Amino acid sequence: MAEATQKERPILIDGMGRTIVNLRISVTDRCNFRCTYCMPADNVEFMDRDELLSFEEITQVARVVSKMGIYRLRLTGGEPLLRKNLPTLIQMLDGLEGIEDIAMTTNAFFLKDQAQALKDAGLRRLNISLDALDPEKFAHVNRRDCLQQVLDGLAAARKVGFKSIKINAVAVKNFSETEILKLVEMGRSEGFEVRFIEFMPLDADQIWERDKVLFGHEILDLINQRYELVPIKDSLEIGPASEYSFADGKGKIGIITAVSNPFCDYCNRIRMTADGKLRTCLFSTNEHNLKELIRSGATDGDIEQRIRAALVTKEPGHKINLDSFERPVRAMHAIGG
Repeated sequence: MAEATQKERPILIDGMGRTIVNLRISVTDRCNFRCTYCMPADNVEFMDRDELLSFEEITQVARVVSKMGIYRLRLTGGEPLLRKNLPTLIQMLDGLEGIEDIAMTTNAFFLKDQAQALKDAGLRRLNISLDALDPEKFAHVNRRDCLQQVLDGLAAARKVGFKSIKINAVAVKNFSETEILKLVEMGRSEGFEVRFIEFMPLDADQIWERDKVLFGHEILDLINQRYELVPIKDSLEIGPASEYSFADGKGKIGIITAVSNPFCDYCNRIRMTADGKLRTCLFSTNEHNLKELIRSGATDGDIEQRIRAALVTKEPGHKINLDSFERPVRAMHAIGG
């Protein structure tokens, strides 16, 4: 992985003056889970295989953005480990000049068998989706009874020694309250940073209501009943989570308040769906078709021009808390987590 110093690296600025450093790349919309906040229970229509960007096409886009100032990539889905030969893609991305960090978000079901190959290919960091440690609650939210397979995958990832492993837990009212401290204690004992994410309106069944969100301040209140937390200064300038360290020095947590206190002013990312549509916000209602451009024989310069034009119109922020809010047509699994 060819690294550049910040002084040498180009700076990519959007229309609001925010520096964009992160591209999230969905490699598939398919998933072996059916999480209630993401996908319908059945009758899911997935993209045709030929609609997905090839590894070469993904690498072309990554090469373009790496020359524009983006140096961090995250692979998402669906479940990215359902994409065959994923270590090959990671190796291709790892070889790009200017790319300094490759991460992945996964449900960990397949990690037990793939963790070592992923790390050897150049994957540095993992975010593992795990909303509950109670087996019944896990099965309820994921619609799959496979908690042990996920825990085995998590253990395998820890064993191979990724640079960072974080746990992502979606926080839903009247569900997550009993799980928060369990997850916190697992993180403290195993060396994982647990991040709690407010339930967002991206579920395919469109059952989201504001009253179903367990808000960040409520999560903090629950944790503070047992542990003293110390805010980490300026953490939002690095990523989407407000981070807190434990006063006893044993680890930290993150709270992603996408609903109650959006971090849009600090947003440093753009997204590309598995079928090659650039999205400048998770909640965008507009997409920019890079796949059509690529498959028409466009040059790297043409792709760069399209991306720069999209960034000029990157949204100031989402509108979840406004009457004018409009849900994206795609559910979370089809956008990329």
